[in-house]
Amino acid sequence: MTSFNTNLNIFLENLLFLVVATSFLVFVGRVWRQSKPFSLPQPLPSWFKTWLYIVLVVGVLLPLLAMFMWGLWWSDSRVIQALLPYLVILALQILSESVTLKRYRSCVWVTIPCLYIPYRIWQLHIGLRLLSVEGGSLWIQRLLVVLIVLWIFNYGVHLSQLPRLLRWEVHQNNKVSRN
Repeated sequence: MTSFNTNLNIFLENLLFLVVATSFLVFVGRVWRQSKPFSLPQPLPSWFKTWLYIVLVVGVLLPLLAMFMWGLWWSDSRVIQALLPYLVILALQILSESVTLKRYRSCVWVTIPCLYIPYRIWQLHIGLRLLSVEGGSLWIQRLLVVLIVLWIFNYGVHLSQLPRLLRWEVHQNNKVSRN
């Protein structure tokens, strides 16, 4: 019964996040619907491709492998409880970013990581607590810590790129121009 309650609580928490985040994004999208179509500034920074591969391998591929090995292959339901919600919300973030950027070309795209990444860190913290309380796999606990560090760093990367994404002008000597 405890596992059912834990699963239900995790499900309800994630559902609540999705409802609140989606409602916020729809509201902001309506407020800014008359804004100029948004696109990513080109060219992308030279480091972006490398960073994207790191995020995909560490943030997506390793958790998928861990969930399949420990969760499904070795039947540890706690690993599934810790990683499945994380992967589902991550997939929904990617979908949300794709739809917002490619279909609607909305400036709201910039805010999506600001909502999803802190929640993702929270999800990983909850997963870490779940595994440590019940004596979960040390390898999975270490993976969750690595993922928390990755997403904290990624959040910083996103925030540091906001001026570029918002196309704030800079002079060649890196002083902000005043209009």
